[in-house]
Amino acid sequence: MSGINKNVVLAFLTLTSSAFLLFQLYYYKHYLSTKNGAGLSKSKGSRIGFDGTQWRAVKKFIMLTSNQNVPVFLIDPLVLELINKNFEQVKNTSHGSISQCRFFCVPRDFTALALQSHLWRNEEGWFRVAENMGFQCLKIESKDPRLDRIDSLSGTEIPLHYICKLATHAICLVVFHEKSGNHLWHGRLRLKEHIDSKFVPFRKLQFGLYPGAFDRPELQQVTVDELEVLIPKNPMSFVEEVPHCRFIECRYKEARQYLDDNTVEAVVFRKSAKELLQLATCLGWYRQCNIIPYTTAPGDLGIFIQDYKSGIILAFQDAGLLLKHKFGKVEDSLELSFQGKDDVKLDIFFFYEETDHMHNGVTQYLFPKFTFCWTEFVDMTVHVPCKTLEYIEANYGKTGKIPVKTWDWKRSPPNAQPSGIWPVSEDGFHHVGQAGLELLTSSDPPSLPKCWDCRSEPLCTAHHSILYLHEFNCFNF
Repeated sequence: MSGINKNVVLAFLTLTSSAFLLFQLYYYKHYLSTKNGAGLSKSKGSRIGFDGTQWRAVKKFIMLTSNQNVPVFLIDPLVLELINKNFEQVKNTSHGSISQCRFFCVPRDFTALALQSHLWRNEEGWFRVAENMGFQCLKIESKDPRLDRIDSLSGTEIPLHYICKLATHAICLVVFHEKSGNHLWHGRLRLKEHIDSKFVPFRKLQFGLYPGAFDRPELQQVTVDELEVLIPKNPMSFVEEVPHCRFIECRYKEARQYLDDNTVEAVVFRKSAKELLQLATCLGWYRQCNIIPYTTAPGDLGIFIQDYKSGIILAFQDAGLLLKHKFGKVEDSLELSFQGKDDVKLDIFFFYEETDHMHNGVTQYLFPKFTFCWTEFVDMTVHVPCKTLEYIEANYGKTGKIPVKTWDWKRSPPNAQPSGIWPVSEDGFHHVGQAGLELLTSSDPPSLPKCWDCRSEPLCTAHHSILYLHEFNCFNF
């Protein structure tokens, strides 16, 4: 009996131990492992993306430039746009406080950074260190266009771009050079014959397909994905400049065939025009890279009508310009004329877009559709039509390269069209039609009363709805 009891007890203990062991295994598998796995997953999650190719390439490049005291700043439109959407969060981020790489880890072929050329002290030393750190770097140089106006110096080459590749990701370092008017300029990335065109997908680059000009941005330092970087203080303002940054140089070599008029009258005229406008006609820029000294209207400015602001007249008056004439209306053919120091004239034409062309002026001038590019003129960065020759030929014909000192603005341009007349408006002035414009600007203008109240006086029959503003007085004729 005692032997049987011992066997039963032994079997019971064995069974109980086995059951407990099975319970432990089950508990570990279905509870502890799940809990530990979640913890491990959470630990991994705190570094999600930080082992990615893009982030590692950016980190290594930032480390390189920081150690070499090269002050680069971020200009990548995609990353800047993401930063802007989460700007408050980025500004308040510190090291170790984020759980996921959110900006530098987004899929892309390049990360674009920039550097101001005058702040780069040891270019060659930096280049060697980059290669020692594992980067494959490509340097793009070209002639300095700022020296084109000085024939003997036009062959000097300057660095424009560096493409540094680490594994499958590349850093595009854009070298900005100073231009007039507090602008920064970068050159076109043009591949020379010895360069491997398959080094990176060059056509996907957002900077370098053509030269560009930007307002000099204010910078601030922030922590982005655990990396200390400089970015524009207003990220979206910079991003919005990118699609419209294209820059075209004046044709300095061609302009040398037009000898400068250095007579006292011409020098005084150009000085007055420059003080008033900081800009002259597009023809003067394209043909001579200068203000045309014998023109009667050195300043023709163009503005797209969608950019019209109601306070524009007051702004020009506050700048010391007298409003002389106001033609047309905002809905169609608005034109403003101001007068400045030494009787130099400034005309502002508003461009209206039609289905297949654009037009401006009371005497309507028709142009092919165009967009604006940046250029440099009279020590200032300004806009000109990107397809400048097409624009010039529309207004001056194929002979625009030949200086003409006698020009009838109403009849000489091949693209001039009569624009008719407008009905009287409630304000009683500032609408003028083609007939009235020609009459008032003729050699024998009509004798008009000092001020005619267009709203109360009966309308004349000859030109019953042609109105004109002359030195802030209203006439109807």
